[in-house]
Amino acid sequence: MATYRPNVAGILQRPKSGKILIAERIKHPGSWQFPQGGVDPGEDLIAALYREVEEEIGISPDKYSLKACFTDYRYKFPDGHLKKGQFCGQVQTYFLCTYKGKKKEIRLDSHVREFSDYRWIYPNEFDLAWVPKFKREVFRRVFRDFFGLTRLKTTKR
Repeated sequence: MATYRPNVAGILQRPKSGKILIAERIKHPGSWQFPQGGVDPGEDLIAALYREVEEEIGISPDKYSLKACFTDYRYKFPDGHLKKGQFCGQVQTYFLCTYKGKKKEIRLDSHVREFSDYRWIYPNEFDLAWVPKFKREVFRRVFRDFFGLTRLKTTKR
């Protein structure tokens, strides 16, 4: 029976400007997202967040603090795809984190490189065209829940 894979995502935000970090997927140019990944068996959500952020962008937990958390964001993979032969989609928990580090501390090659680039943007600059269609409703909800944004732009690709 197919189930949803538990997943965490970290939204790092600069405290003074309010800008958030997004990163471009190395295998999908033009796709931008937050550091995120699956929760390992026996791992709690916060431990998974700390591991994923450190693996994907090289930031250790002492460089950010947890500010807010929302959960139960779900999406299904398209065309009946099963991840790892058993997961029909993902159920995500998003964490908003205050970033206390410096730009030079972000290292996209600290582990297996998953991102080609990163940038800091204001939340209202996020473009839904940067994520696959099957994930867009989750991103709409995330930006509404964390930043009060009820509309996000969607440019044509």
